[in-house]
Amino acid sequence: MAVLFVIGSLCFTVGALAAQWESSPHAAIGVVFFVGSIFFTSASYLQYAETVNAERAVGAGGRRERWRPASWEPRRIDWLAALVQLIGTLFFNVTTFTGMKTGFTTHQQNARVWAPDAVGSVAFLISSELAYAEVCHRWVCLKRRSLSWRIVALNLAGSIAFGVSAIASYVEPASGEPVSARIANGGTALGGICFLVGALLLMPEAADAERSAPAPPLTGDEAAALAG
Repeated sequence: MAVLFVIGSLCFTVGALAAQWESSPHAAIGVVFFVGSIFFTSASYLQYAETVNAERAVGAGGRRERWRPASWEPRRIDWLAALVQLIGTLFFNVTTFTGMKTGFTTHQQNARVWAPDAVGSVAFLISSELAYAEVCHRWVCLKRRSLSWRIVALNLAGSIAFGVSAIASYVEPASGEPVSARIANGGTALGGICFLVGALLLMPEAADAERSAPAPPLTGDEAAALAG
């Protein structure tokens, strides 16, 4: 999951930086963004599936419950955060795929490219704040020594940067140009870097969680072998 997030973040960062130069081929940049969105969606689904199955890894009597691809648990803040993020990545799939095409009118550009980008950015912002609140146990806190806090704080900062990018990329009907292409690209690049660092930090967090996890119960054969 962390590796997929890393690759997706790199794609968005590289694509945004390349877009700052007019000499960069538009088609190639569009492909980079679309590929990055696919990695984001893949990683987000793994995170959602992990959330769905996290508290059911071991059932009564030490038996593992059947893995579930989805669930409906709107009262769980972690489940809401994972689901909203996954939905946001699907909107990024749409906007990056449509963005590979050219020749849109201003209205078409805003409706087919900007609108799903804006919805995806809002979804990321909501998801990041929910994840942040889950770690803090309130809406705002400062826990700089906590690895989990640093991850959710970076993701929240990245979501804010993506939101700024979405606002700046709106195409003004009067001029036919975005509000600010430089701010849009800069926001995407900054957001990508924040997501990249957060994804890299997922690796040591996962290692810490694995080391602190209780050992699974022994099967009958394992217990007999140890006893013998």
